[in-house]
Amino acid sequence: MIIVDNISKSFGDTDILFDINAKFTEGQVNLIIGASGHGKSVLTKCIVGLHEVNKGSILYDGRDFTAMNRRERIEIRKEIGMLFQGSALFDSMTVEENVMFPLKMFTDMSYEERLERANFCLQRVDIIDKNDLFPAECSGGMQKRIAIARAIAMNPKYLFCDEPNSGLDPKTSIRIDNLIREITYEYNITTVVITHDMNSVMEIGDHIIFINEGKKWWEGDRKEIISTDNEEVVKFVYASQFMQNLRDKLIN
Repeated sequence: MIIVDNISKSFGDTDILFDINAKFTEGQVNLIIGASGHGKSVLTKCIVGLHEVNKGSILYDGRDFTAMNRRERIEIRKEIGMLFQGSALFDSMTVEENVMFPLKMFTDMSYEERLERANFCLQRVDIIDKNDLFPAECSGGMQKRIAIARAIAMNPKYLFCDEPNSGLDPKTSIRIDNLIREITYEYNITTVVITHDMNSVMEIGDHIIFINEGKKWWEGDRKEIISTDNEEVVKFVYASQFMQNLRDKLIN
């Protein structure tokens, strides 16, 4: 579990986050949604320590991350898996080398042990016999699955996904959503996903936080978000004609 306790963040004289409280539970897909420029990414970067908060604290299973020194934070970061928006695979490394990279950096595993773990993770995301390919030889959806394999290589307790469906077609997006959900439930991971994709919200949103103007504006689950009367949430959720039609059907 990750607890965000009353955090605020500013850059110079510009206030970005205001007194945000949140709880991200293990074994759930926790979504952070909201319009661009309203603080979602800053909030996530504060949670993982890429930005220092001005006020408040971040607790990882009761451990105060904000109070830790650099060495202590490294131990927490070993428990965190990251799926970046652009996959962020190393172009000069093969599929196998990309997945093995965090194991080489942060563990004392032998080469044989790293290879075994990498193959296990690749098989878990349904990538078989592709070890020697380079990222440029893989489709966008395959690159995302390779990135997920790398993110779970260290058997993380916490998984952060930044716009995992960005640039993918609808069919592939659904596959990535299902994979994130399956891995979260299977390994009881605390998963946090930043997304604009309403299909992701409706399919995998166990717990949803809506950020607006740097504040936590609303929270609930995927069933509650359909019926909310929160004006800003309604504007965001039903921005597309498809979602407006869905709401009309549910209401009528």
